[in-house]
Amino acid sequence: MAHAEHSLAIFRGRVKFKSNEQKIWGVFTFLSIITIVEVYLGIIKPEFLLTPYMTAFEGGLLATLGNIFLSPFIFMKPLNLIFILLTLVKAYYITWDFMHMRDEAKWLRRAVVWTGIFLICYLVMILLLEGDYIFEVYKSNYVKFDF
Repeated sequence: MAHAEHSLAIFRGRVKFKSNEQKIWGVFTFLSIITIVEVYLGIIKPEFLLTPYMTAFEGGLLATLGNIFLSPFIFMKPLNLIFILLTLVKAYYITWDFMHMRDEAKWLRRAVVWTGIFLICYLVMILLLEGDYIFEVYKSNYVKFDF
């Protein structure tokens, strides 16, 4: 461990606690509030969050590049984007506080984060390549798979 004792603050030092038990309950309360918001939005499903704010661009190289880079964020339903962001916040705080990643050395924190990012990017690449292959097979009505 990089530090001799655990830090008793959350939100980058904006909220401080007197003991580890208070800090655990504080983080638990924060994570519970996020979960309650997620469940509430999942049950209610507000209509204004179910339609994307923008539609895909049509025609040309710049439109294609815009669709590739903007589609995960702008063309998605806002409700789905909210769920993804809240889930990432919960994952961050669970790892940072409950798994004591804050107290580890900087190189270990980076190794954990960059390994996850690399594996997610690799998974996305595999899914896109395989999905494109399956799409081309079905599009050309080609029945036999050529592996």
